[in-house]
Amino acid sequence: MTIEAVPPAGAGGGLPGTDLAPVAASTPRGVLKQLVLGDRQAAFGALVLVLFVALALAAPLISPYSPRVKAGPVYAPPSSEHFLGLDDGGIDMLTLLIWGARVSLLVGFAASLMAMLIGGTVGILSGYLGGRTDTVLMRITDYFLVIPDVPLMIVAAAIWGQSLLNIVIIIAVIYWTSTARLIRSQVKSVREQVYVKRARALGAGNVRLIVKHVLPQVTPLLVANTVLTVATAIFAETYIAFLGLGDPSQISWGKLIQNSLTGGAIFSDAWWAIVPPGVCVTLVILACTMVGQSMEDSLNPRLKVGHLSVHRFRLRRPPAKAEVG
Repeated sequence: MTIEAVPPAGAGGGLPGTDLAPVAASTPRGVLKQLVLGDRQAAFGALVLVLFVALALAAPLISPYSPRVKAGPVYAPPSSEHFLGLDDGGIDMLTLLIWGARVSLLVGFAASLMAMLIGGTVGILSGYLGGRTDTVLMRITDYFLVIPDVPLMIVAAAIWGQSLLNIVIIIAVIYWTSTARLIRSQVKSVREQVYVKRARALGAGNVRLIVKHVLPQVTPLLVANTVLTVATAIFAETYIAFLGLGDPSQISWGKLIQNSLTGGAIFSDAWWAIVPPGVCVTLVILACTMVGQSMEDSLNPRLKVGHLSVHRFRLRRPPAKAEVG
C-alpha cells in the first residue's frame, strides 16, 4: 500500500476558517501561464517569440524567393520587389532572414533544452543527495565554469567538424553550469520542507521523493532559467557563425552577418545586408530576456527580496517634514 504525504497548508488551497482563497495556479503549468500572461513585459516578450517561431515554421510557405537562387544584382537596394534588398550573392534578404530564423532558433532552443537536462539533473542530484555527491558534482561544475567559450568552440570545430549538432553540444556543455547551481540551491531548500521529511518517514524512496515532491517545486524556476539560456544560446550561435565556425551549408543570422562583412557590404554602403540580421538577433534575445527575467523575478526566492528584484527599483520620495508649532 502506498501512503502519500500531505503537502503543507497553503500549498494548494485555502485554510478552513480563514478568508484565504485557494491558489488558482497550483500546478507548474498553471504557475507559468499565470506569470507569462499576468505580466505585460513577459506577455510582450512571449508574443515576439511566438511571431519569430511562426515565421521560422512557415518559411517554405511565406518566403517570396528561393534562398539558394540569385534574384538580382549584388547588393541591390530595397525596392518594391525586394523589401530588404539583396545580399552579396544577389539573394533576397527577406527570404534569407526567414530561413535563417529556422537555424538560429533551432540551435538556441535545442542547446537550451540540452543544458536544462544536464544542469537540472546535476542540480537536483547535488542538492538532494548532498555529501560527497554534492562535492564531486559541484567541483565538476566549477571546472566547466572556467572553460573559455571561444577557444573551446574553435578547438571543437577543428576536431569534430562544423555541424549544427556539434554547435548545439558545445553551447549546452558550456552553459549548463548556471542552471545546475540555481536548481541545487532551490532543491536544498525544498528537501528540508516538512512534507518531504514526512514522506521520507513514511517510507518513500529517493526516486519517488524527487519525482513527486522536489521536481514539481523546481520546474517553474527551471523553465524560467531555460528561457534565459535560450537568449544566451542564440547569441552564442550568432558569434560562432560570425567567426566562421558554424555549418557553412546552413543559413543563420550569424552567417548572414559574416557574409555581409566578408562580401564588402560596409564599403558598398549596403546597410540592409548587415542591420536586419542584427535586429532579428537583438529582438529575439530581448524577448527571451523579458520573459525569463519576469518569470525568474517571481519564482527565484533570492530575488523576492525588495532590493534585489529587478521590478522594484524605484526612487523613494523623501519623507515630508513635520511642521513645527
